[in-house]
Amino acid sequence: MNDVNINQQQAPKWFLPLVSLALVWNLMGVMAFYMQVTMTDEMIAKLSEIEQAMYNELPIWYTIAFAIAVFGGALGSLMLLLKNKLACPIFLLSFLAVLVQMFYSFVVSDAWDVYGPGGAIMPAMIVIIAIGLMLLSRKSRINGWIG
Repeated sequence: MNDVNINQQQAPKWFLPLVSLALVWNLMGVMAFYMQVTMTDEMIAKLSEIEQAMYNELPIWYTIAFAIAVFGGALGSLMLLLKNKLACPIFLLSFLAVLVQMFYSFVVSDAWDVYGPGGAIMPAMIVIIAIGLMLLSRKSRINGWIG
């Protein structure tokens, strides 16, 4: 018997390029995570004093949220490429981890004071893209593009 889901519909032409771009975006997040957790003392010493303090004060729960956000985003993107319905809960988990990260950055830490309003651009993009990917996975499931 054929393993193809008979309820699965053909995804639109923009689906594959968009999801491929999402995978690249999330792999860049994985690279950023790797760079952060592998910073040497010499690299940290090159940061400003206030950035050094921020880096040295990062709680473990922030680092765990960062890992869940980026690895979840990458895995969710891969699941979309494979047209697997697990993309939906994975993107939800990734989004929740992004919210934890942003809570730390803008409520707990001094990031706003250090980077100012311009420092909110990338975090805003991250939140918007995480919401978009979560909604895309949901729409893909509802429309039968993933099974």
